[in-house]
Amino acid sequence: MNGRADPEAFADLVRSSGADAVVVQELSPEQARALAGVLPHGRFEPARDFTGMGIALRHAAEFDRVVLTYRDARVARLDPAHWPALTGGLEIVNVHMASPAFGPRAWNRFRYRRDQCRRLVEYLDATAGRTRAVLGDFNATPAWPLYQRVAGRLEDLALSHARSRSAKPAKTWARWVGGPSLLRIDHCFGSGLRVDDFQVVAIRGSDHSGLVVDLSVEEQLASGDSGR
Repeated sequence: MNGRADPEAFADLVRSSGADAVVVQELSPEQARALAGVLPHGRFEPARDFTGMGIALRHAAEFDRVVLTYRDARVARLDPAHWPALTGGLEIVNVHMASPAFGPRAWNRFRYRRDQCRRLVEYLDATAGRTRAVLGDFNATPAWPLYQRVAGRLEDLALSHARSRSAKPAKTWARWVGGPSLLRIDHCFGSGLRVDDFQVVAIRGSDHSGLVVDLSVEEQLASGDSGR
């Protein structure tokens, strides 16, 4: 929430989850410092204007970005040389799509959002076949075209996990901090991955909940390796 989430509480949440990789949006400098104290590797680009982004990792990785209008997607490429649980590469893509909120700049937001979606889809198509997770704040429910275009190329892992339990995916966004979650607009999509567990957890001071996702690499499952 553009720095309003409690930095130390968030760091404690990450620590208790045992996460190996964390992607964040609307990251502030204080939150970046707290997160870096838990996961020593990563790339943080904090800001105070809703554009702050970061990827925190337990081990080293190569970093890149997908050029999008307004806010680029950040990319981390994990290599078995630094990640012993992997036998092949794994790509993590952190996205924050422009909000469709109405207001005096609604036309700009629509244009940013349209162009972001187009460029992200072009990237996914040009690099199809990679083992990857694409996740973050999409500002889109499953009824929106943006979600549907991405879901046409990658698996919605929250939906897959919920269906395996005859349940519905949990909502992730509240209209105000501490209020009831109203919409599912934060997503984790994947290719070449199996979701072993998927939780939605509260983040103190934020209007968005966090996604805690346990993943296995399907190729390694076939070979008998855990790949987690």
